[in-house]
Amino acid sequence: MKRIFIIIAACALGLPALQAQDVDEVLRSVARHNKSLQARQQADEAEKTGIEAENGLEDPGVEYSSFYSKGVSGQSGSELVVTQGFDFPTVYGSRKQAGREQKAAVDHRAEALRRDVLLEAKNLCLDLIRLNQEKDLLDQRMRNADELLALYEEKLKAGDATLIEVNKIKMERMSVQTEVLQNNAAHRTALQSLLALNGNMPLTFDGREYPAVAVTNDYAALRDELMANDADIQAAEADTRAAGRALATQRRQWLPKIEIGYRRNTGEGGSKEHGFLVGGSIPLFSNRRQVKIAQAQAVGAQLEADEARLQAEAALQSGFNELQQLRRAMDVYDLPLMQQTLDLMKKSVKGGEMPVIDYFTEADQVYRNMQAYMDLENQYQKAAAMLYKNRL
Repeated sequence: MKRIFIIIAACALGLPALQAQDVDEVLRSVARHNKSLQARQQADEAEKTGIEAENGLEDPGVEYSSFYSKGVSGQSGSELVVTQGFDFPTVYGSRKQAGREQKAAVDHRAEALRRDVLLEAKNLCLDLIRLNQEKDLLDQRMRNADELLALYEEKLKAGDATLIEVNKIKMERMSVQTEVLQNNAAHRTALQSLLALNGNMPLTFDGREYPAVAVTNDYAALRDELMANDADIQAAEADTRAAGRALATQRRQWLPKIEIGYRRNTGEGGSKEHGFLVGGSIPLFSNRRQVKIAQAQAVGAQLEADEARLQAEAALQSGFNELQQLRRAMDVYDLPLMQQTLDLMKKSVKGGEMPVIDYFTEADQVYRNMQAYMDLENQYQKAAAMLYKNRL
């Protein structure tokens, strides 16, 4: 079903047939086609434009007045005033520096969103790998059941087997078929979720091998690297710097706002007078509260940056410890031994040395251990993906 969906989608879009992709290729595709990332890019451009606009000049003002006098027919005079207001020049430089930090924070938050989307996509790929491995195991169980069913139906005809043994094999096949259907449903759900992250652009993923995980016991070096590249921390620190620049800007707001302009007056008889206008305002009272607001915002930004760093380091320590424990738990399992045990039991039951009911009882326990290992390996890979998410 999933292959049919992908082929139909590819044909509908006029795309060539796709080759199976690995995890890195899938992540690159998601980074290109994800709708949330595309929307965020447009929103970020708008936000940056708004930040730049805050440091622009005020709009010029134009006023025209018409005067009328008693005994004068029509207009007796007029006045035209054109003005341009602006802040004290040093304020623009300070505000520009604050805007630079604000835009840096926007970029870091965009990187954090990209990282989180790719982490979600990678986890879906890891789930698909586990489901593909599980399907292979179920196929193996089904083949074994089919071989034993054919063998024991012949033995039943010859009187060398009982109906109970044949029915036991049939029940095993029913159980496996149910698990196959559940596996297919889970696979289809995960693949559809991955397609949604990919902007519903077609892709195919048939991986059965997990990507290599960088193993290190040097926690200090790992912490220094990952903390330095954490997008959430970088965004919070950029916010702190921007708030500091905003406070410095606000403290400069006590400097006068300047206004210059041109004035033209006309009087009776068409006489005209031209002149220049120079003025300003000193914010002695309005700026005091604004400085307090900026100070509180700067303190709050610093506290949020401290919290982001504490949370990131706690998550890093927890993830590192979890990865170590999962690795030790995986080392307990001996997959070649389990597979060898299944092969030996299969030979024994075919040779009549082992009752089929005992075979399925013992084989079921081995399969459960193999499934437990698959689940454990999947947890290990997801823990590694979370730990190294800032490398995505």
